Amino acid sequence: MTEIYKEIAKLTDKFRTMTYGLTKDENKVNEAVQELMLYFLSMDPSTLRSIWKKDGKKGIIKYGAVALRRALTSTRSNFYYKYEKYYTHIDSASYNCSTTFSNDDVAHNIANNKHISNIANEEIDNTKEEKLELINKELNKIEYWYDRELFKLYYTGETLDSLAAKTRISRNSIFTTIDKVRTIIKNNLNEDV
Repeated sequence: MTEIYKEIAKLTDKFRTMTYGLTKDENKVNEAVQELMLYFLSMDPSTLRSIWKKDGKKGIIKYGAVALRRALTSTRSNFYYKYEKYYTHIDSASYNCSTTFSNDDVAHNIANNKHISNIANEEIDNTKEEKLELINKELNKIEYWYDRELFKLYYTGETLDSLAAKTRISRNSIFTTIDKVRTIIKNNLNEDV
């Protein structure tokens, strides 16, 4: 398997070139290719071995191309949940793909240095962090470890389907548990506030 992984690593530039066909954003390209490499590493070794035996590098390239296209175009992909969904909602006032701004809005945002690429330079609003700390405290108060850990896994980017596949617990049961924990946390936080 190590030899196959080495060959896949050599294809990084090829995958980057493919990704530029889907997006021109260099950060997205780097993140998508990195996620693809992690995907190959976490993939079932027998499946990867069979692709390699059947078509060699061509098979890996085709498989990678499909995975990259899905990652960058599907709202159900792990890439979307991990990067797109998070970053597009960080600051909706300064970064909204579906909104067209007037010249006054653009001038205002430039004057105030409000753009997604300048977030690191902006003053940090600690209210979000404080809310996350409150949520973590409430989560630690949850009586059953199973409920707590499932909730954490879901909110670190796992989908219901991937959790169901990994844990062999039904999707509906997982949803019910996550919804129950979410309701408990909301109720407890509303009482405290």
